[in-house]
Amino acid sequence: EPWTLTIPKGDLPWINSNQRVHRMVTAKATAAWKAAAIDADRANPLPYVHAGLQVHVTATFHKARAGRWDVGNLYPTAKAILDGIVAAGVLYDDDNLHVIGPDMRAGEKRAEACVVITIEPVAA
Repeated sequence: EPWTLTIPKGDLPWINSNQRVHRMVTAKATAAWKAAAIDADRANPLPYVHAGLQVHVTATFHKARAGRWDVGNLYPTAKAILDGIVAAGVLYDDDNLHVIGPDMRAGEKRAEACVVITIEPVAA
C-alpha cells in the first residue's frame, strides 16, 4: 500500500531548474523545502522504510494557477523534499539502491499549491 505526504507550498518559492539565481538563494529555498518536508512528516508521520526495501517515489505538483508549465523543471524542488524525507528518518537513503524516482507528475489546479509525495514499496 502506498504512503502519501502532502507538503504545502505556502510562501515557499518553487526551485526551478531554469532559474538563474545566486546559489545562496537556491540554497535557502532548498533548506526551506527540506524543512517543510520534515514538518509535514512530523504532522502526519510516515512509517520508516527499512534499508533493505526499495521504493518508487512519485512527486505530484499541484499549482494554484492554470496554464502550461513543465513539471520536469521543478525537479530541484522534489529533490529538496526527498532530502527532507530522508532527514526525517522515513527513508534510509535516496540513492539508486533505495529509491526509484522521483517520478515527476503535474497535478491539477488547487486553491492552495502543494506537492504530494507518494512512496510505494517495490516488490522484490
